[in-house]
Parts: sequence; structure tokens; C-alpha cells
Amino acid sequence: MFSFFKKKISPDAAPAPSQAATAESVPASAPAERPREGWMARLGKGLRRTGQTIGSVFTGTQIDEALYEELESALLMADAGVQATEYLLRDLKQRVKETATTEPAAVKALLAAGIAHLLQPLEKPLVIGAHKPTVIMVAGVNGAGKTTSIGKLTRHLSDSGASVLLAAADTFRAAAKEQLGVWATRTSVEIVSQEGGDPAAVSFDAVSAGKARGKDVVLVDTAGRLPTQLHLMEELKKIKRVVQKADATAPHEVLLVIDGNTGQNGLAQVKAFDEALGLTGLIVTKLDGTAKGGVLAAIALWSQTRSATAGAAVPVYFIGVGEAVEDLETFNAQEFADALLG
Repeated sequence: MFSFFKKKISPDAAPAPSQAATAESVPASAPAERPREGWMARLGKGLRRTGQTIGSVFTGTQIDEALYEELESALLMADAGVQATEYLLRDLKQRVKETATTEPAAVKALLAAGIAHLLQPLEKPLVIGAHKPTVIMVAGVNGAGKTTSIGKLTRHLSDSGASVLLAAADTFRAAAKEQLGVWATRTSVEIVSQEGGDPAAVSFDAVSAGKARGKDVVLVDTAGRLPTQLHLMEELKKIKRVVQKADATAPHEVLLVIDGNTGQNGLAQVKAFDEALGLTGLIVTKLDGTAKGGVLAAIALWSQTRSATAGAAVPVYFIGVGEAVEDLETFNAQEFADALLG
């Protein structure tokens, strides 16, 4: 079943004393399956520019070194990055050899299979319910679509029966609190905010309130910042430390929202925020109209390396292709690979 997230209840783990009275209120049923045909159409349309760049390579009459050179250029133009491009070309040549493929058009399907295989470790559901509340800290640079993504995620969680509390901890950006407040109104959820308040203090109050009110999820909207702004990155670390004072097990998820149009710069952001916070997942937005959809291949290759050293990959929980609520969906590697190549 495709779903926006999976709720998890651990019957063997006794809840902490402060949570015992509300543990039974965690919704046990998974959300109803939503049709993805419309989503696939929007995803394919959104990635059309990337697909046209790569797909044009397979219009020739033979499989030769010239084809691979054209494909290399197309993948680099799509911001797959040098390492991921080399990886995909090696994998593709092996698949062509093993299948004895002779038609360039057939190579396209083999490339899609290779991309899907590379991206598959990024495919993982967001799990809530093991902790109550599940505290999700969301970071991202200004303009990446962080607050909008939080609003969309709130809608999906609420529609699936989870009670959500929002924390307006983005106190640096003008109107950020108001923007999140609009989403709180739209989704009929509660919000914790302070006029000009300290981001860490707002986060602490929200987690404490989430525990007291028996909420399933607390979503913390942190201030947008560039990873080069070291004093602001330190503020993010402070928020994480203070959240842990409100709940020693939190945050249970640390998500980064990146703009799919930023290409390799998005990968640089992932690396920087992971070093500062220890990321547990990604939301990739604004894939509609981009020619840089190949960046997910670069992220996947980095995530493999990260998994080998840190013991866990950083999955892509959601991808977005527009402004509407339904334009945020769970990431599926095969779907993305098929849409990427058109």
C-alpha cells in the first residue's frame, strides 16, 4: 500500500509515565490508499525538462561510445554529478552487456532500471507512533519551500487521523509565523508561537505542550538559513538541544527541505545540515519544471557513503512538484526513474 507515512505502535515498549495516559490514542489504522495515477502525471510533467535532456540521447541508430558520451553530458547537465554519472554509466554498460541489447531505444529502459536501483535505498516511509508525540524538526534554507511543505505534511497527517501541533520557531523570517498560522487554520490544528520569541524557547514550549495535550506529532518549523551562516547553524543545534530537554528521546526526525532546482547546491546543503544536525530524512520540493532532477542520483550516492560510515542512509520521505496539497507525495524510486526519463 502506498501511504504518506506509516504509524507504528510498539506493544513491547512501555510508554513513559508522562505518556501512559494518552498512548492508546495513537491511531492504529494505516491511511487509506490514495490513487497515484494523477500524481504520476504531475511528476512526469514536472520532470519533463530533465527527461527531454536525457531522452534525446537514445534517438540514434547504434550503441557506441558516442552514445555514452552524449549520455554522460546529459546526466551532468541534469545535475547528477560526476560520481553518480560515472556510477550510472558503468552500471548501464554492464546491463547492456548482460542483456545483449543492440537497440539504443532499449538502453533507455536499462538506464531507468539502473537509476531506480541507485535510488531505491532512499525509498522509506516516515514512521510515527513509536513515540508520543513524535517530534519532527524541519530545517531548510529560505525559499526552499520549508514552511509550505510543513503545511502540506500537516494536512496529510491530519487527514490520516493524527493529531498535530505546530511550533512556529522560524522567528527570524518576517511573516513566517503568520504563514504557518494560515496552514494551522486551514488544517484545523493547534500552533505554539511567540511574538519575537526565541526559537529554542518556542520549540521547548511546543514539545512540552504536545506531551501535555496528548498530540501524536509535533512539527517544529525552524528558521531558514544558509549552511554558510555559522551563527544561525549554531542556533539550529541549540534548538535540537533544547528540544531534548523537553523530551530526552526527541527529536525523533530531523528533516531537511531542499529545492530541487538548486541541483548540486542542494547536495551541498544536505551535507552541511547533516554534519550539523544528523539528518534522518529529506523533502525535495519544486521538481516541477526543473532540468536538474538528476540531483537525486547524487544524493543517493552520497547517502550510500553516509550509510557505510554512519550506519544509516538519509531517505527521501517526500517529493513535491507544485503548490497544491496533493503535489507532495511519498518518494518511489521506480516512479521517479520512469518519470525522469519520460
